[in-house]
Formats: sequence, C-alpha cells, structure tokens
Amino acid sequence: MQFRRTADTSWLRRWPVRPAARVQLVCLPHAGGGASAFRGWSALLPEAVELVVVQYPGREDRFGEPMVDRMTVLAERIAVDLAGVLDRPYVLFGHSMGSAVAYEVARALRALGLPAPRRLVASGREAPVRPRGGQVHLGDDDALVAELDRLGGTAAEILADPELRAAVLGYVRNDYRLIETYRPGPPEPLDCPVTVFTGDRDPELDAERAREWAALGDGRVDVVTFPGGHFYLGPQRTEVVTTLLRRIDPALAAHAPTAGDR
Repeated sequence: MQFRRTADTSWLRRWPVRPAARVQLVCLPHAGGGASAFRGWSALLPEAVELVVVQYPGREDRFGEPMVDRMTVLAERIAVDLAGVLDRPYVLFGHSMGSAVAYEVARALRALGLPAPRRLVASGREAPVRPRGGQVHLGDDDALVAELDRLGGTAAEILADPELRAAVLGYVRNDYRLIETYRPGPPEPLDCPVTVFTGDRDPELDAERAREWAALGDGRVDVVTFPGGHFYLGPQRTEVVTTLLRRIDPALAAHAPTAGDR
C-alpha cells in the first residue's frame, strides 16, 4: 500500500480529502497498528464523511522515524496536527490502545481551544479511569509474539519472516511500553456521548467494564457488541462502519455506498 502525506501534516492521512464533507471521522489505531488498518473504511463512507487517520511514527510510510512511547507527548503532537485540519464537527474513533489515545487527544484538543468531538467511540479497551500497567513490553520477543497470538490480528507469515518480525516487534514493543506506562489522571469528562464497541469473545473488554466509559463523557454511553474477538473489526468491517454512521447521524448510514458502488 502506498501512502501520500498531506501537504499540511505528516501525522494524518485523509482518504480522500473531502472539503465539502459535513463530518470528519478521526481514527486512531491499536498498539502495533498503522493507518492502513482503516484504509478500507473509505469505500464504506458516504461523501458527507471525511476519513482522517492518525499515522504513528516508526511504521509504514513513517518507518525509520523516531517512535513516541509517552502518552502525553503522543496525544499533544496528534492534537497539534489535528487542530490544523478539524474545521467541521468531528468524531474520534480509537481501537484498543487507540481508545485511550483518542480520549487523551480530545483532552489535548480542548486545551488548544477546539470544541469537543461530536462523539467518542472507544473500541476494545476499558476506560482509562485507573492505571492498568502491564509487563508485556519488558518481555523478550517470544513473549511479545505470544501476546500477539493471544489477541489475533497479526498475520502468521509476518511473524515467520525474520526481517518483518524484527520490524513489527520493534514498534509493537514501543506501543506496549506507551500504554503500559500510561498513568491516567483523575477523570476529565468530555462534553460528548461515548459509544463503546467490543467483540463478544474479546478477552480485553466485556460489556460491564465497557460501561465505565460513561465517566469520561457527558454521562451518555451505549455499548455495541459484535461477533468476534479483539480484532472483530476486520471480519465485521461493514457492520462496524454502518453502526458507527448510525451513531453519528442515521442519515449518513442511509447514504453510505452500497455493495454495487464499491
């Protein structure tokens, strides 16, 4: 997959740029993930939605750039770049680690004087209302691979290739260090509702813990459960995007491309 940097930032990918869109959908990938995780969503979105995906450094077209392993630094840098492109109502969607990043980015955007997102959508991770910690980033490569196997979502052929494995595990370890050393402060509720997506076989999040996200929004929270594990997003992509559009505005789902349009 070829990536093109936008003229105004290296942190964001807009597929495609839609100046007439009514809503901007900002997606933040999981630990070890890159912007390509959401590339396929563009074909499922109506013209009224512009897809904006964050590309963390150290992977894909930013491979070789210094990685960031501190949550506050990551959120602030993302927020600065987003502040230059968010000129319409927007929604933040984060998967797994990206859910915590999305919340911290929303806080950073508020500090920059931007309005709250129309909605925060958290996927596959509990609310950052307490330190979670973890030791995965301190383990050897085999321990990292075991964690990836536990959650799924990483192709076996990638981990079987020594060069690819070394590259992938480098940024996976960085991201686990970031999320495992993340120490959220006291809850700072956002002025927006929160929707939580999870898989019915996700070992990381069940419906009961998902409702703890209510403390980080305006009190309104709904939980949507899809068939699948932690990476339910792949096999359920069409249903996930359709459900997301309905939460933003039912009219958007009605105007999404049909199978014959893709």
